[in-house]
Amino acid sequence: MAAGQRDSPESEAALATLCRQYWYPLYAYARRRLPDAEDARDLTQEFFATLLEKDYLRQADQQRGRFRSFLLTAFQHFLAKEHERTHARKRGGGRRVLSLDFDSGEQRYHREPSHETTPEALYERGWALMLLEQGLTRLREEYAGLGKQQLFDCLKGTLTAGETPRPYAELAAELGMSAEALKVAVHRLRRRYGELVRSEIAHTVTTTGEIEDEVRNLFAAVRAKKS
Repeated sequence: MAAGQRDSPESEAALATLCRQYWYPLYAYARRRLPDAEDARDLTQEFFATLLEKDYLRQADQQRGRFRSFLLTAFQHFLAKEHERTHARKRGGGRRVLSLDFDSGEQRYHREPSHETTPEALYERGWALMLLEQGLTRLREEYAGLGKQQLFDCLKGTLTAGETPRPYAELAAELGMSAEALKVAVHRLRRRYGELVRSEIAHTVTTTGEIEDEVRNLFAAVRAKKS
């Protein structure tokens, strides 16, 4: 909403946040749709440049669905229009160029599920991982602010299914804690992580009742990697 209010002082920061959060899910979608990585980069960059210059975000209506669905639909329409003009003109000339780390994005894309995954499912997964990463970043910052960076570094492996956590006895010895105190610390870490992820989701919906639906969507999107 703030990004759509171009005359608002919060608009520029909101636009930057949207670009930072959603560029990779859209890039992954484009990469799955297009055979050439350079075309996917150019079109993703061009889409956000257009988004910044036009009033497209004013068309986002909270009553008509979630923002990520609106954004994907807008991107699909953009790709359809641009497909015929891909080689007709050089992209980016005289337009705002966003600082998007496509090199790391390409590396990340190659770690995605196999090519059988649909572009839409890959976009949903990118959205889900984005929220999880934001929650993890906030959690790390909280623990660092409390002087508990070492505790976080030792226990963060217990938060994600993709990592094999170290044995509790080993962690407890390294941290100078009892096994029982370690279990309590892990429980608190996981609980706070869940709260922060839900807080991130709350920023993308209009009612609290939608949060749990989005939590289910998030985990469904992440699990799709295993199928």
